[in-house]
This record gives sequence, C-alpha cells and structure tokens, in this order.
Amino acid sequence: MVHVRIPAFLLGAIVTVWFINEQVLGLENGLARRPPMGWMSWERFRCITDCKKYPDECISEKLFKRMADLMVSEGYRDAGYEYVNIDDCWMADERDKDGVLQPNKERFPNGIKHLADYIHERGLKFGIYQDIGTKTCAGYPGMMDYFKLDAQTFADWHVDFIKIDGCYADVELMVDDYIKFGEYMNRTGRPILYSCSWPAYQEYDGIIPDYEQLKKTCNMWRNWGDIEDSHESVVEITKYFADNQDRIVPHHGPGHWNDPDTLVLGNYGLSYDQSKSQLAVWTILAAPVLISNDLAKVTPEIKELLLNRAIIKVNQDPLGIQGRLVKTFNKMEIWKRPVLPRVGHELTQAVAFVSRRADGAPYSVTVHLQEDVGLSNNTIIKGYKVYDLFNPDAKPMLLRANANFETRVNPSGANFFRFVPQYGTDFIRF
Repeated sequence: MVHVRIPAFLLGAIVTVWFINEQVLGLENGLARRPPMGWMSWERFRCITDCKKYPDECISEKLFKRMADLMVSEGYRDAGYEYVNIDDCWMADERDKDGVLQPNKERFPNGIKHLADYIHERGLKFGIYQDIGTKTCAGYPGMMDYFKLDAQTFADWHVDFIKIDGCYADVELMVDDYIKFGEYMNRTGRPILYSCSWPAYQEYDGIIPDYEQLKKTCNMWRNWGDIEDSHESVVEITKYFADNQDRIVPHHGPGHWNDPDTLVLGNYGLSYDQSKSQLAVWTILAAPVLISNDLAKVTPEIKELLLNRAIIKVNQDPLGIQGRLVKTFNKMEIWKRPVLPRVGHELTQAVAFVSRRADGAPYSVTVHLQEDVGLSNNTIIKGYKVYDLFNPDAKPMLLRANANFETRVNPSGANFFRFVPQYGTDFIRF
C-alpha cells in the first residue's frame, strides 16, 4: 500500500471535487446504510382504482394519508419504519402538454407534492413508483424518453424513495436506461433512495445480473418475482435466496441491498406461525423491511411481531451481512447470520430454525452448535447466552460452546434466537 501525504490546503478541494463527481456520476448517496424500513401499497392494495366501490382501499391520497397517520399512531414510525411508498396506478392516463407526469386528479386532487408534504410533516419519508419502459406494469405512462424530466419532477415533488419497475422494456437494453436515469436523478441534487428491478427481469430470462454495476447504480434491487399473499409464495422466494446465496450474498450490504420483496404479515394468506417464519427469514437475509398490509386491520399478535424491537435490531444491524441457509434436514432449515455485538474476536449469531413440515404437532429439533449450526469452534469461547427473539422478555439460556441445542418448532413456523459468545470467566461455571 502506498501512503501519500496530502497538504491540508488541498484536502478540502479534493473532498469537494470527489463529492461533486460522486453526486453526478456515482451512486454513493449516503442512503440506505441499513436495510430500508417502511410501508408499500402494492401487495395489499394492488391497482384498486374504484374509489366509489372501495373507498378505503383504492390507490388515492386518502389511503396514503391514512397509512401515514397509522404509522405514527400505532408506533411503527418510532420503531424505525420511515417510508410511505406509492406503487403503480397513481398516475393520470397521459402526461400534460409539457410532458410532465400527472397524478390521477380524482384520486389525488391536491397533487403529489401536497401528499409528500403531508407525509414529511409526520416525520416520515415519501416514496413513489415509475417504470423504465414505455408503460408501467398496469399500463400507465412509463418514463422512456423522459428520464431527465421525470428525475427533476420527482425531485421537485420532494420524493425520498423511488422504485423503478421494468415492464414494457427491452431486457437487453434496460440496464443502460437504469444507469442513465440514476445519473439524472443524482444531478437533481436531491438524495433519493433508488430501488431497481432489472435483476428480477434478467433472472427470468436466464441472464445473470451484473452485481458490480448494480452496486454502483442502485441502493436496493428486486432479485426475483413479486411476492403473493401466501405461504407458498414466501417459500418460493426463500428458495431462490437459498439456491443462489453463494452468488448474491457477496454483493449485499450497507447502501446496496438484495430485496426479496415486501412483508405480507397482517393480510389474509399467512397464519401466525407462517408470519413468524417470513419475519425470521427476512431478518436473517438483512432484507429491506417494507410492510404491505392495511395497518388499520393488523391484529395485536401480528403488530407485536412487526414492532418486535429485538428482531428489528437484528435486521438493522450496522454490519449489514446477509445470512445464509446452513443446513437442511427432515424438512427443517437452519439459517444463520452474523451480527453485533462482537465479543472478543467473535460475532454474535442470529439463528432461525424454520419448519417446512405440515405435521399435526410441533417438531423437536436437536442440533450440535458447532457441527450443525456452524457456530465457532474457537476453544477460547466457553459458551453462549441464547436469547429467544420471539420472546424478548424471557431470561437468556446459558449453553456450553460444544453443547447440543434443542427447540420445538410449530408446523410451517419458525423459532428465532441470538447466540452471544461468552469467554472464560465471563461465562457461568458449570
């Protein structure tokens, strides 16, 4: 390594030039240093636009104001959920005479800037949706040939987060277009979290995405298809992340996140145990946590899961390391992720035991901490304090480092723990 001493009078100028260059041409925008948290409309509210039939569900100013208010009153904002994101179907059928995007005037009578201001006044951030192609997936005006104008429009509206979809676009050419739009967006000077979709479209066509380019362009990206309101959909997406973990894990971390899509807890398709399973796996994946449900109808037990501070702390761990599936046996999965705190030279490990079984009773699992779970075999470690993340008020369990660990997992559910290493005299004497 070559060390160069930079005169003090030059340092400020160099930093300024670097910042301007990065702002214009590079992604590093200081955003998404931890997995983004918030709420998004698509999975639950889709493209419901008939406000006469469905006044509480249609994609409208009223819906997003209601969700913003609930995020505050129900404690989601204070727990770390900060984005309120519109997905498709917010636009008018055509741009105005100057080419500027317009919201549907009946459903968004006060305009998008008004809605953004309303959300910001509540201490939240505002996200919006567009498509890199000629039309959005629902058929509204896309951004093809309008990249510069749309970037400035979103900045003028004080957008904080933008998801760009990939319908009605050439899969071979879309990467260049995503890059181009990102550059225009950076030139506006407004920091906007950039969520891309090109990997999902490429993967379906058998194309391996260029993850180095993704990290230079996007803060997060969808890797696979849309999640549906079912346990089967959650399992399918989980399988993609397990099957491809060696390829995608190295590219995941602060500022650039793999995205398995929204949490669907609190809707119709997941049981309580299946809700625990999705939450545990998404937390191990260090995934963005964007809820898609009707916050007014979330049951107390699901709300308790979504607001579980111990699990949120693991998800938001500043190291941002994506965990892995480490063992599968008897339709059981063990997922593991290193997190802080670091004790000595060893990191804490978050471990999820995930059931793919459909038995009529919970399934008992006994594993060796080192051989099965993959915890450290460093002889300095004498044991672990084990915290039950789904029961954060419980007293931690104490285990020797080379011990077996037993847990009983409900069908299609998950149990979730944090193993904190203990050294020498810091650990209990048996």
